[in-house]
Amino acid sequence: MSDSQALIDKEKLRLKRIRAGLTQPQLAELAQLHPSHVSLMERGKRGTSPKTLNILAGILGCDITELMPDRVAA
Repeated sequence: MSDSQALIDKEKLRLKRIRAGLTQPQLAELAQLHPSHVSLMERGKRGTSPKTLNILAGILGCDITELMPDRVAA
């Protein structure tokens, strides 16, 4: 993952999406992302930009820190 990509916790993203009553394609549409981008993030295969992380947090009604890992290994 490049330095320009924000870390995102795949389980937190999935749970927030489900609690919001959204499918992956619905979240992708609201965030103006390709559906595969959301799928890859939820599988831990892809990070995202800080801008997209902010957009996702806004859609899901949470703070960006609620979508990030609790700890980042050094």
